[in-house]
Amino acid sequence: MKYNFDIETDRKNTNSLKWDIAEGELPMWVADMDFKAATEIIEAIRKRTEQGVFGYNIVPDIWYEAYQTWWHKYHGLHIEKEWLVFCTGVVPAISSAVRKFTTPGENVLVQTPVYNIFFNSIVNNGRNVAESPLGYYDNKYFIDFDRLERDLSNPQTTMMILCNPHNPTGNIWDRETLARIGELCDRYHVTVFSDEIHCDLTAPGLEYIPFASVSEICRKISITAIAPTKAFNLAGLQTAAVVVPDENLRHKMWRALNTDEVAEPNTFAVEAAVAAFTKGRPWLEELREYIQGNKEFAARYIKKELPRLSLIQTEATYLLWIDCGKLTDTSLEFADLIRKTTGLYLSEGSQYGGNGNQFVRMNVACPRKYVEDGMRRLKQGIIKL
Repeated sequence: MKYNFDIETDRKNTNSLKWDIAEGELPMWVADMDFKAATEIIEAIRKRTEQGVFGYNIVPDIWYEAYQTWWHKYHGLHIEKEWLVFCTGVVPAISSAVRKFTTPGENVLVQTPVYNIFFNSIVNNGRNVAESPLGYYDNKYFIDFDRLERDLSNPQTTMMILCNPHNPTGNIWDRETLARIGELCDRYHVTVFSDEIHCDLTAPGLEYIPFASVSEICRKISITAIAPTKAFNLAGLQTAAVVVPDENLRHKMWRALNTDEVAEPNTFAVEAAVAAFTKGRPWLEELREYIQGNKEFAARYIKKELPRLSLIQTEATYLLWIDCGKLTDTSLEFADLIRKTTGLYLSEGSQYGGNGNQFVRMNVACPRKYVEDGMRRLKQGIIKL
């Protein structure tokens, strides 16, 4: 392999959200990789830094071309230049969309368990979270379409936030599933905001399907958020995009982002994104293989050493979704006890809604050494419990 993902990078005392922790703790919670960015991206940022002037920036044609080429080549989605709008992040875009396309007191539907920050974007803006829980059977998640239709048919439900691929379950939604979601949302006049930030972190050999690529209906009713930040570990650079094929939706989304002042790039946002999408593919392919190896190690360890836990077989993301239902029905308490007794810092599943109360989430986008340590600590904590 050209890239060495076993190298450890000391992130302590760097104002890191993930690593600003007590001595001896091992953080495997927030979705933030511990790998250095691809050398090609670092070089692009270094070159921009050497100029020494950090003024206001525009979005050049090369930025549009990078997104268009990447999504067409790797995800089969044709994107017209005018469909793309720069934004500083997926979450800011979601919050802007919630404010623009819904009114206070209306419902925004999410399929739980799901990324917990969706709840913040809804509740903080005076809207109601409409949970439509995923079905769960035999360690697999699926969409209960009868329940989904009932929830979408509520006249107070005016937006759906789709997580595609799904965080934390790791599901890649197939074309038929996405088409049915689109048809239901169209029938009940619900705008779809599709968060596709994890799309480049599928398991080797698997690819996701962009919601907007499925049908004319899906294209017409949707806003899609995409970014290099999750796959290339660039979240701190605040660089993302929304894809909005429908002209009327696009105008409103453009107005929303500009009104909220989240539509202008910082000095490094364009350079990093362009480098990722034009030069980062080899790094990404090796990363996916490495993460898959981490997942397989964790699966073997849990099966052999922690048989009372069940690991969901994820198709995407670098996150493990671990069913602890045989040990606890209070994941917050469970995760707190594990942290206090072993220093292993996991995300409690209860914050994701749905049946998350019996789960914990573990981030394995880190050197294999950390995964091995994390598994040993998890076993140690369970023994003590």
